[in-house]
Parts: sequence; structure tokens; C-alpha cells
Amino acid sequence: MAASPPPPSVARAHRPLAVWLAGRIGWEPHATMAERLAWEVSEPGGRPPTLVVSELEPAITIGRLGSRADVDLSAEELRSQGLEVRFVGRGGGAVLHGPGQVFVSLFAALEDLGLGRHDVGAYVARFESGLAAALRRLGCDPQRRPGMHGLFGRTGLLAAVGIAVRRGVACHGGFVNVCPALEAFHRIRATAGPRDGEPPTMAATAMGSVEAELRRKIRIQDARTALVEQLVAACGFQRTQIQSGFPFVTPHPAQPEFASRVG
Repeated sequence: MAASPPPPSVARAHRPLAVWLAGRIGWEPHATMAERLAWEVSEPGGRPPTLVVSELEPAITIGRLGSRADVDLSAEELRSQGLEVRFVGRGGGAVLHGPGQVFVSLFAALEDLGLGRHDVGAYVARFESGLAAALRRLGCDPQRRPGMHGLFGRTGLLAAVGIAVRRGVACHGGFVNVCPALEAFHRIRATAGPRDGEPPTMAATAMGSVEAELRRKIRIQDARTALVEQLVAACGFQRTQIQSGFPFVTPHPAQPEFASRVG
């Protein structure tokens, strides 16, 4: 007698992770790519879980927990630095993007991770644990702060986290400051504080960097390697398929968004 096929949830949990080392990309094409990835991963028998590792072109994005007041730069200063401000469909606060920062965005059905379709809190904890393990691999001692998402060091927020869940699929992810110039980062409140307290100061929520933390040069490629290895381990993937480039050759129209967002 032929063996029965495994239940769908078990079959999904054993699918490989596709890793794309995408290089530099603007926010708009990344957002278009993210919409399509989230849709395709959510389809039964669709695209396998996908991790995109990239560096965003200079911009400021503001998630659900942030506001324009978190950006202490005037409209004139933004224009002179070539920075657009965009409100985006992810959790978290305001984040400045540019050279020296690595963006890791994971697109996976929660069932692919062995979690329940609505077990978002467990996913966020698992994702942050992967980021923390990568930072430790690089030599940092990342810490969490009560009521705040992300990972902190003595120089500030090292990894900002902003996640969304759409149709049971986790998307977006974390922004890890490896070696950017920090002057502008010190004027942006990148993480919100507890909802029942006073707003945190700019100094308490601005981003630092791994390089400033360790006071020595850190190569972007070493940070990328550590992030991929540790996120794969934290999320329990047994197999990976690593490729350079982008999942899609050209942007495609975004699917309608139905999202429950997580800070």
C-alpha cells in the first residue's frame, strides 16, 4: 500500500528557503517586488519562502508606529540630501536607509515556519533572535529594551525591526546598521517607546552601527553572511538555495494589500 502524503502543514514546513543576494535597490522597486513576493508565497503550491538581502538607496521610510515628527530634518534639509519620506505598510518606526545598512526581508507563510497562521508574536521573537545571533557573530552584545522592538547596543539601535503579516505570510523584516555614516541617523527616532509612557528621547531611539559599536572596520559581506546563516537557523530551515540578483527581472503590478501589521 502506498504511503499517505504528509499533511499540507508538514509538507510546507519542509520546503527550502530561497535566498536572494540582491545588492542595491530603490525603495519603490523593492516595495513592488515585496508585494508580488508576499502574494506568490501565500498561494497554495506557490513560491517557496524567500529571503531577500539588499541595501536600499537613500530614503526615509516610516512604519505604522512612526510619524513625521520622528524625523528631525526640515523639508529643505531633506531636499538637499536627496531624501524622500515614505509611509509604508510595515510595523516599526522611522528608518533612514542608505549605504552601509543591510535590509533582510523574509517572505514566508507562518506555516512554513511550523507556526500557527496567527502566531505572529512567536514569529517576531524568532526573527529578532536570528538578528541577535548574527550581531553576536559579528562581535556585538545586542540587548532588547522593554516595550520596544529591535536590538540595541551602547551606540544606539543596531537593528530596527518592521514586520507585516498578509494572508498568513510574514513579510518585510529588519534593517541592520553595519557601517553607515551616522550623522543623519542621530536625527531620526527609529523605534517607538511603550504606548503608556512618555515618548522616548531621540538619543534613546536613534540608530548606531556595528562598526561604531566595535570601533573597527566591518565588511558588509561578513554581515550579510552572518545574517543569512543565523536567520536560516532561527527559522528552522533545513535547506537553502542561494542566488545573486532579484527574484523578478522586471517589476510587476502590486496585488491589493490586506495586512495586519506588527510593530
